[in-house]
This record gives sequence, C-alpha cells and structure tokens, in this order.
Amino acid sequence: MINNSSYLLNRRSFLHGTGVALALPWFETFAAGSPSSEETPKRFVSIYHPDGVGLPLKSDPAWKDWSWFPRGGENDFELTKVLDVLEPLRNDITIYSGLSHPAARTVHGHSNADQYLTGAATGGHGPYRNSISLDQVYAKQAGEFTRHSSLVLSTNGGVGGPRGAQTQSFNQEGRPIPAMNKPKQIFDLLFVTSSKDAAARLARSKSALDLLIANTRSLGRQLSKHDQETLKQYLDSVRDTEVKLEKAQKWLDTPVPSVDARNLHLDAEPREARLYFQTMYELIYLAFLSDSTRVATFQLGRENGEGPHDLLSMAVGLGGAHGLTHAVKKPKGWENLGTYNRYQAEEFGRFVQRLKDTPEPTGKGNLLDNTLAMHGSASSSFHLSRNYPIISAGGKNLGFTNGRYLKFGKGNEDNQAGAGIVSDAGWRGKIEAEELPLAQLFVTILRRLGVETDTFGGYTGTLSRV
Repeated sequence: MINNSSYLLNRRSFLHGTGVALALPWFETFAAGSPSSEETPKRFVSIYHPDGVGLPLKSDPAWKDWSWFPRGGENDFELTKVLDVLEPLRNDITIYSGLSHPAARTVHGHSNADQYLTGAATGGHGPYRNSISLDQVYAKQAGEFTRHSSLVLSTNGGVGGPRGAQTQSFNQEGRPIPAMNKPKQIFDLLFVTSSKDAAARLARSKSALDLLIANTRSLGRQLSKHDQETLKQYLDSVRDTEVKLEKAQKWLDTPVPSVDARNLHLDAEPREARLYFQTMYELIYLAFLSDSTRVATFQLGRENGEGPHDLLSMAVGLGGAHGLTHAVKKPKGWENLGTYNRYQAEEFGRFVQRLKDTPEPTGKGNLLDNTLAMHGSASSSFHLSRNYPIISAGGKNLGFTNGRYLKFGKGNEDNQAGAGIVSDAGWRGKIEAEELPLAQLFVTILRRLGVETDTFGGYTGTLSRV
C-alpha cells in the first residue's frame, strides 16, 4: 500500500532523466489528498487563420458547395463542402455568425489580426495600443497550477509588428508575447531541461525518452493497472511526436522563393506541410494531456504576409495561401479557397477528435469535455473585418451545448452580408447588417472557465443562447 503522506505525486510532478523533465499525466493511484482545483483541469485553446474565408454570392455557381457558413437553422444546419469534414463531430461543435469586434469593423483585413483575442481599438494606422488577450486573462488564473502559464505558437514565430502580429497573445500591458514556431523548440520547452550538461547528454541520445526508461520502470511498479496503461499511452504519444519533429523541421526550413504565387514551386512536398501542421497540434495535445499548461494559442500565419504559413496550402496542392483570396474570380477560384479552408477545418477536426478519443485522466469524461477549442479569423469575406467565421468545439463539462449553428445580430439571415467581395472597394462599403460584440462571447467563455468577470474589452455581459 502506498503512503500518500510520504510519496505525494500530483499533476505538476515530473519524471526525470538525464536532460529530460517529462510532465506526468494525472494518476488515480496518487489522487488521495490532491487539491480539488487540480482534479479536472479546464482548458482553452484558440486557433487563428488569416485571410478570412470564401463567401460567394448566391447567384454564383460556387455558392452551393464553397460558401463557408452553413445553411439552415440552429439544429438542422447543413454543412457545405468547406466544413463537411466536421460532420462526424457535428454534435461536438458550434458554428457562429454575426459576431465581430466593433472597434475593428472599419479596419482593413490586412491589419486586424492583432485584436482578434483582445477587442482593442488598434486601428488601421496611426498610434497603436493593444490590451490583454482572452487567453492571457485565463492564464493569470490557470497558470498557478501548471509548469507553463500558457503555450503561444504560430507558424511564423516571434511577434511581428503592429497590425501585423505573428502572435495572438498579448499581456496585461497589451504587449505581444513572442510565439514559438519550431517544433523541436516547443518539444524541448515541454520535456527537456536546459543545463549545458543535460543538453550535451541529450544530443548523444537517440531519443529523449530513452533517458527515462529506467525511471518509468520504478514508477510503474507503484501504479495501478489503469495508470500503467495511461503512462504507456502517454509515453507512446510523446515518442511518436518526437519522431515527427525532424521531418516537420524540414518543411519549416524550406525557404520561400521570390516568385509569383501562381508559379510557386518548392522542394517541400505537401506531405511535409501537413506533417508540420499536425505536429504543432500534437504538441498542444501533449501539453494539455501532461497538464504542462491549460492555455494555448496557435496562429496560422500573419495577415498580408508571406512566410511559412503561405506554404500551408501546399498540403492540398495549391499555391500561396494568401494569394487564394485574391484569385476567387479566376477559374476554380472559390473552389481553391474553399479547399484550403476545408483543409484548415480538417486539421482542426483531427485535433478535436484526438481530444475526444482521450479519456480524462481524472475519469471526468474525455479531454474535449473539459476543453473549449476555438477556431476562427478576424475576416469573413475579402479583407472585411465583419461577421467573423468562428467554430468552437468541446466544453461539455464547462456548460457548452454543441451541435448548433448560432446566428446573432440582424440583417444577415442568409449569410450574404459582404458576400462576393473581390476587391478593396468592398471592405470600404457600407454593411447594413447588425452584429453583436465578440467580447460578449469572450465573457461567456471566461466565466465558464472559472474567471469571475462581467466585462471584456469594454463590453459587459455574456452572449445569450451559448
């Protein structure tokens, strides 16, 4: 019988090997006496994609298949080809329309990503000031229980510049938090210690996990059969991710040629771009499973910018991602943009399914039940900072009811406000539809994550029906 007073193992414990510190999942064997606040974590992750989505007019033949927003009502909605990859997860997702940040509605889509999680009036030019992002509000509370208060990722890395952010996360003072974009760097942050001696020993090892085998044997003898299986599955997942890192890095290190996007030719194969994307998602999954953090953001590129993210569309055999939004009136233009949006949804769905398939170590449902995963953009149609295309998934145990398409505001019942825009003249035009502040959804999210607040970004109250 294990004496919990002499051997306390909680969710912040680590398995140590030379050069490696591996955060452990929750084990029922050592649960007695652990703080109730640590029993079942509440998690939040936001995925951001630049350049909006495809919204052809009803009169366009492409409308039937390649318009992003669903058709139909709250429960009987029909997904088009853009989002039909999420059909198996229909009862686990909610799709929103009619939400945006009022302060950004007249800002060009190339300058609006900075405020997606903040709602700040960053403007399109002139003096610049941002505010704290949604994830960091929660991180201030959840970070007390984890090794890392949050995990900030992007394809481009760093912070970018004002109105060209390469990170979704901003601190209390509104300063950007640098994003990591190299899978090996992220893996090391989560699982590798930083001393010079440890690094040297690790470099001589074939696998970081090889250094932990002896430790797992001694620990395993103290675990229940259920916990032994949990540990085995966890270590297998970490090892699988580690193996992918080298291949994924090849994609990231491939230079972007200075050529016209229509003639873009790269050495990196589409499979490598897809592998990079999946590896980044897998790292978020492992960070959540190990309770290394309960908060993450992942930005899939910078608005109006070339760089690594512009190659993600290579995974589906298309040219530069940003150029797809400018070519919608060309042959198969809407289909090409829709195909790329579909790929984004597919990878998000793969991540959501991964969470759903993993039992919560505490026994309270699965990881998805206690995680609110959000996927969206600050643009809908071409450069239009209105009617943000947003999907949320999970959060059943947080109070979210899914399997719905929620429309807010007035005047856009058929999802045609701003549709068909193909030039900058469109975003300058007057949009008659009324929208609600996205900040009210953020208040709802924060409260269900356990943050006591009634306001966010200057707006008060929650969003009804959510």
